[in-house]
Amino acid sequence: MQESDRNILFFFNDTATTEIYTLSLHDALPILLSLFSTLKSEIEELSKTQADHAKSITGFTDISTHEATRENKNPELLKVSIEGLSSSVKGFETSHPKLAEIVNSICLTLSNLGI
Repeated sequence: MQESDRNILFFFNDTATTEIYTLSLHDALPILLSLFSTLKSEIEELSKTQADHAKSITGFTDISTHEATRENKNPELLKVSIEGLSSSVKGFETSHPKLAEIVNSICLTLSNLGI
């Protein structure tokens, strides 16, 4: 068979959703508590080798949670705090993929709290 006679067929199955939805705090709380519990163990592991980064991630998590759950929400502060949280784990996708995954899930859940 010649090189030009070969055909390649690709199948893509994109199951990712592009739906935007909002959560009530009541619905989000169990999700967040589970994520924070898992995050705590990942942060403990990271702090063994990179204490400053672990402290930054913890701080941005605290601030983001506060901004998302406070009574008089400020959408701009929430946006900035979530961006800070997301930025705090950049570069850890390879070395600590679970940590990056958890933080991304927290960011998504907080942003879906219906601001």
